Amino acid sequence: MSEPRLFTREEAERTLPLVRRIVRDLMLEHPAWRRAISHYELLAAGAVADEGETPEVMAARVEAERLAAEIDGYLRELEQVGCMFQGFEEGLVDFRSMREDKMVLLCWRYGEERITHWHEVGAGFAGRRPIDDALLSEVR
Repeated sequence: MSEPRLFTREEAERTLPLVRRIVRDLMLEHPAWRRAISHYELLAAGAVADEGETPEVMAARVEAERLAAEIDGYLRELEQVGCMFQGFEEGLVDFRSMREDKMVLLCWRYGEERITHWHEVGAGFAGRRPIDDALLSEVR
């Protein structure tokens, strides 16, 4: 397993055009996937076990699986960038960085123009603090 990528604020912000598009797609596909799962579960609950899947149940399952595969692909794209997706509802993304020799996370939310906050690992969105000069500012 390779070392996690560390970002300066500038490096993380250079990824934002791509990250923004991927997160937008995730936020659009996730509700569709949830609806597809609900539809499938409703149909499957009414099916008779001995008869197997009806064509309608099979079609609903295939659609839910297709949407899940799309979402998984988007999540892998974000992993390839080196960031971590943290939430479908708000489109939260974290980028690993360093602050005073301690790993922290630069925190970006869909709709924000720039990365303006960070938080400690495990603190989550509620622990966001404004970026200061103690953050990693050059590649080490």
